[in-house]
Amino acid sequence: MRVYRDGGREAEHEIVDYNVSVAHQGDFEDAHVTGDQAKVLTTDATKNTVNAFMKEHGDEAREPEGLALALARHFVDTVPQITSCRVNVEAFPWERAHGTPHGFVRNKDYVRTVTVTKTPDAEYVVSGLKDLTVLKTTDSEFHGFYEDKYTTLKPTKDRIMATDVKAQWLHNGTDVDWGKSFSTVLDAVTSSFANAYSYALQQTIWDMGTAVLDAADSVSEIRFSCPNNHHFVIDLSPFGLENEFEVHHADDRPYGLIEATIQRDESSSNSKAFDPGQAW
Repeated sequence: MRVYRDGGREAEHEIVDYNVSVAHQGDFEDAHVTGDQAKVLTTDATKNTVNAFMKEHGDEAREPEGLALALARHFVDTVPQITSCRVNVEAFPWERAHGTPHGFVRNKDYVRTVTVTKTPDAEYVVSGLKDLTVLKTTDSEFHGFYEDKYTTLKPTKDRIMATDVKAQWLHNGTDVDWGKSFSTVLDAVTSSFANAYSYALQQTIWDMGTAVLDAADSVSEIRFSCPNNHHFVIDLSPFGLENEFEVHHADDRPYGLIEATIQRDESSSNSKAFDPGQAW
């Protein structure tokens, strides 16, 4: 965690709260085969670099993408035996409490994520979020699905739809206003989910993905992983009660895990060739 005290003790403070993971790849064969550790950059040195960069690269570290890029560039450019570096950052949002300059409340609506991969020839930035729980009480249906002798699910034209959104989006460069870009994507995802009529979670993911590509020029593709958090209407007839889609039971399993990737048209001027194996 870093506290930004730009205006002194009495001014409004800002904080960033990160969990940082770093992985190196390179010429480390001897460490495994012969036990020679001469080329090993230790965990301790890596940890110390992260801590020091939170101070030395304070302006960049205000956004997780900025910190991850600075770290990845440092390790690949200054440690000869490292040929590639991957930096993952989880950023935990905090909000100012009741307008006070120094009090904060942890916002647990979601966790912001970043993966930066650096090689001598390329840089890949994948922003993201996870644990974003969304729900709509109507404007969702699911029917017309394939049925076999084991199918018991009843078709419905009105239901609760809920999911925990995990999304990762690949940028087509590094000259990006990271904070603005993240806010744009988050708004596109949540507004599309809330406002678009849904015929299935699969189709809703398509709507969210296309909304992101329309709103954020720097994003070349976005990947979603969304469980279908089922809410079933409870039968209250044994108690002489009618239940008009009012009382539900939220099941945590079994559930369908819907995953999809929505890519920008390759003919788009914003599209750029990436090596998916390296970027993700």
